Amino acid sequence: MRNDLAFLFPGQGSQALRMLAALADAHPAVRETFAEASDAIGLDLWALAQQGPEAELNRTVNTQPVLLAAGVACWRAWRAAGGAEPVAMAGHSLGEYTALVCAGALTLVDATRLVRERGRLMQEAVPEGQGAMAAVLNAELPLLAEVCAQVSTDAEPVVPANLNAPGQIVLSGAAAAMDRALAELAARGVKRAIRLPVSVPSHSPLMRSAAECLSTFMADIAIAAPAIPVLHNADVASHADAAAIRAALALQLHAPVRWTESVQALAARGVRHAIECGPGKVLTGMVKRIAPEIAGQAIGEPAGFDAALEGLKA
Repeated sequence: MRNDLAFLFPGQGSQALRMLAALADAHPAVRETFAEASDAIGLDLWALAQQGPEAELNRTVNTQPVLLAAGVACWRAWRAAGGAEPVAMAGHSLGEYTALVCAGALTLVDATRLVRERGRLMQEAVPEGQGAMAAVLNAELPLLAEVCAQVSTDAEPVVPANLNAPGQIVLSGAAAAMDRALAELAARGVKRAIRLPVSVPSHSPLMRSAAECLSTFMADIAIAAPAIPVLHNADVASHADAAAIRAALALQLHAPVRWTESVQALAARGVRHAIECGPGKVLTGMVKRIAPEIAGQAIGEPAGFDAALEGLKA
């Protein structure tokens, strides 16, 4: 185990057609992992990731099991290649489930079924077009929280949902409330707000009903104590008890993703290397903004994989 190494797992938004194709050519564990996850839910996840159609890949109910399989596949390839074991793990939103699989708390089969159901519940919780998310750049959290509280109602809430990095916070909630929030922020001088191409308002109060149903579904899923500590999104804490992990996963669905605090917590415990385990390099960019003392490396492509493997050995 490397006491200065953490593994990070991305969430929705990191998917792309042909992801991990080159890595799969070099590491058999990638295709083997996708096959195991595919069998769990009766859906060819590798074909979906490679061939699409893109609209189907981007459906929440499909994206979640695909990205789970991708993150676990990278982890298994890393370990098979002799890659070091980290001192801690964290995953952004959906990536928290991937981290729990790689830490030994969930089996891949159970986790694939779980995130497939999670995606279905999220899609069904809010009718198409009634939810919204938007990334707000270069605005402070107190201002965003104040404006969200000002424009929200019980029926139409909007909240800071993804606390991704300094100057990068995502709002989530009812589409009508989002319109009001962005208009008020513009009036207060906030110039950059980008609506995201999603209709599922993740990590907002509108996901409470989905979280309740998810809790019921999780009751029958076995969860073990993680062999590697996993920092959870909702409380920036690691848990060994199955009931506490279930509670953290349910809370995560309607509570903010405290990513900035999670990376800061890893830095505080001495982490100086972070491996982004899955497609893309979104988290690597966030780490650079949050904790420049941590060197980040994405391993979804062979060049990055090999560079991380050799760099840590050196």
